[in-house]
Amino acid sequence: MVIAPSFADIFFNNCFKNGMLPVVLPEETVNELLARAKERPGYRLTVDLESQTVGDEEGVVAHFEVDQFRRHLLLNGLDDIGLTLQHEAEITRHEAGMPSRFRGLTSAGAA
Repeated sequence: MVIAPSFADIFFNNCFKNGMLPVVLPEETVNELLARAKERPGYRLTVDLESQTVGDEEGVVAHFEVDQFRRHLLLNGLDDIGLTLQHEAEITRHEAGMPSRFRGLTSAGAA
């Protein structure tokens, strides 16, 4: 998880591709959290992706937004391959219904 007031688009999108949560919070909140972390050894934040909040034991609670599809992927530990494999049975049925001359054919093998 990374907390910042903003992220570059490529970095933001790559975070999700790598199973990392980029949390966008107002600059004042980020500065407050950084100040607390510097002042208090052992300072801890709790990030709750289900409720989309960041909080500490001292009463700071900040809400953040996450696209629901990306939230689903992170909560379920899914990457692009895992998402595809959720449909493995349908893919297998589709491939089984293809004429035998097309089974196992890849774009590299097609001419």
